[in-house]
Amino acid sequence: MSRVGKKPVPVPSGVTATVDGQTVKVKGTKGELSFVVPEEVKVVLENGAVAVNPRDTSKTARAKWGMSRAQVANLVEGVSKGFEKRLEINGVGYKAAVAGKVLKLSLGYSHDIDYEIPAGVTIVTPKPTEVVVSGIDKQKVGQTAAEIREYRGPEPYKGKGVKYSDEFIFRKEGKKK
Repeated sequence: MSRVGKKPVPVPSGVTATVDGQTVKVKGTKGELSFVVPEEVKVVLENGAVAVNPRDTSKTARAKWGMSRAQVANLVEGVSKGFEKRLEINGVGYKAAVAGKVLKLSLGYSHDIDYEIPAGVTIVTPKPTEVVVSGIDKQKVGQTAAEIREYRGPEPYKGKGVKYSDEFIFRKEGKKK
């Protein structure tokens, strides 16, 4: 039994949600998002909240129940508040800068990395060693942050590389003589 799926998703003021068959559309101050719910799950809009329930008690229906409710909750949060991931860049000479629709990264390679900023995502660099990825789609924001981090992941000896601001890097001791 899904504990996540049991709770209906409250729709805050300023956000409108519509359910059309298996499609949930949510519109808010920051934009509009939609999600097609799997066939094993039914969605209803009642009392200013979106309720998600399984159609039967099969294992796949129960598995998709909680996932669908979480997706709808992410849509509502995205159009009302938005999502943000912060990345820190550590290392001598490592830096980032936004130039138009391109994020320029200097990460110790022989060349600079030009990362094209995807549509629906905003990247800001308040400091040369800090990158803030924000948007209304949680999946796009997380994927963009992960792709940027992948260029030079943090290493455990000196801590150099790109890491999430809330990430802890377990540091290792170097070789002993």
